[in-house]
Amino acid sequence: MYPPELTNMVNNGVRRDGGFTLLELITVVAIIGILVGIALPNYKSAIIQSREAVLKEDLFRFRDVIDQYYADKGKYPASLDALVEEGYLRKVPADPITGAADWEVVYAEQSPDNPAETPGVFDVKSASTSASAAGTPYNEW
Repeated sequence: MYPPELTNMVNNGVRRDGGFTLLELITVVAIIGILVGIALPNYKSAIIQSREAVLKEDLFRFRDVIDQYYADKGKYPASLDALVEEGYLRKVPADPITGAADWEVVYAEQSPDNPAETPGVFDVKSASTSASAAGTPYNEW
């Protein structure tokens, strides 16, 4: 029908080498945009959920280590750094919400038997005042 050198020629001399049309490209970009639009909110909520899970785990570990310290020494640690120095923790972890090791420490009440002794760290909370996915502030966990 056509000579071999003209097999790719159609429509009055317009050459078609098998590329994509503008309509095909627009369709593909639209589909990718829709998929990204669906996935992005799920990705953001997954990031928040993972940070909250890490915060819960860190707070659980802190409280457990503080209780172990109290059981061993008979008093609460003077600071979070004391837990590291005594070997109860390798290092003070960063707060996953704030991104820094700026934990809010709660000190034990003053002992009436020994008023000269400074109270130690009784509890640890996040320094973030932001609200969690459940609506409670992180520093109340």
